[in-house]
Amino acid sequence: MQGEPNANTHSTERESRSLTNIFLEQFTAFKRLDLNLGQGINVFIGANGTGKTHLLKVAYAACDITKTGLDFTEKLTRVFLPSGRVLGRLAKRQEERVLARIDVFRGNKKLHAFFYSDSENPASSVTTGYDTWSEDTIESVFIPVKEMLSHGPGFRSLYAQREVYFEEIYADILDRAYRPPLREPLGSARRRILRDLQKAVEGEITVKNEEFFLQTGHGNLEFTLLAEGMRKLGLLWLLVQNGTLQNGSVLFWDEPETNLNPKLCEVLIDILLQLQRLGVQILIATHDFAILKELELQMTVGDQVRFHALYRDVSDGELRCESASLPFQLQHSPIDEAFSSLYDREIERSLGGDE
Repeated sequence: MQGEPNANTHSTERESRSLTNIFLEQFTAFKRLDLNLGQGINVFIGANGTGKTHLLKVAYAACDITKTGLDFTEKLTRVFLPSGRVLGRLAKRQEERVLARIDVFRGNKKLHAFFYSDSENPASSVTTGYDTWSEDTIESVFIPVKEMLSHGPGFRSLYAQREVYFEEIYADILDRAYRPPLREPLGSARRRILRDLQKAVEGEITVKNEEFFLQTGHGNLEFTLLAEGMRKLGLLWLLVQNGTLQNGSVLFWDEPETNLNPKLCEVLIDILLQLQRLGVQILIATHDFAILKELELQMTVGDQVRFHALYRDVSDGELRCESASLPFQLQHSPIDEAFSSLYDREIERSLGGDE
């Protein structure tokens, strides 16, 4: 029986498939950003409007085209869905004409694209490096904030045949969720992750006529009746069980804490750490203190976790990014600032009440 890949296999897969750097210039809210990524878990924090989701979408589009063969800027248009599908609207908004540039790296492999703010469609853009970039396909998945499994029946056929106004990430996540399991054995690490998730949701996920159910000892419970946080964990179970998330793949997750009971954050972080030990690169965007604290508490020697804080520089109002190995090392963390403010207000109120 085939066993779990060893550490050397994990290292080789990560070197060939992990994203290592993203460079943006005059793209959406970014004037210029040069970001180095870790091979394990990358956590993006920042106030609303600082571009966290945009970074995840750019990186996801770069991964997905290795499987679909789409042009990079075509995929960007589909996942960002600018008004009228006009590519130029993804350029940073300024009075003059600007050139938007995107570079995504996997070691020495570089995917490069540029277009002008008056570009109408992907045909007016330039993409280079695709052939080398796609030599190694990347299995990737983007989990959006909005839960989609309860809306699954009929959505894919509707999206394929009609002009519905949904970003393509919503159709993509259903495509991943509906996949049947791989033929190869799961391996001990994935079996453990599935057991932990199964314990958390108290059952297994099944699919019948494109409808998702939680199968328990009391029967099948349709996803429309499940709490949304449980649906998210159920989706994660599916992605591990069907082989979408395995050694060499990349997971993008926008605000995993949304509608998730804080008690389940401990379970979620444990699963994410197990996945990165399995060889999965993970990029998440969060506003939640519990996510940061659970990562800090559960990390062990050898875990690869990197924290990235996006913020606006007070000198010019432009977006910047700082990175650190631990969240408290960041100088620009709105999450820490918010909780420090709450603590200070609580102390102030307590002292005031004693007078």
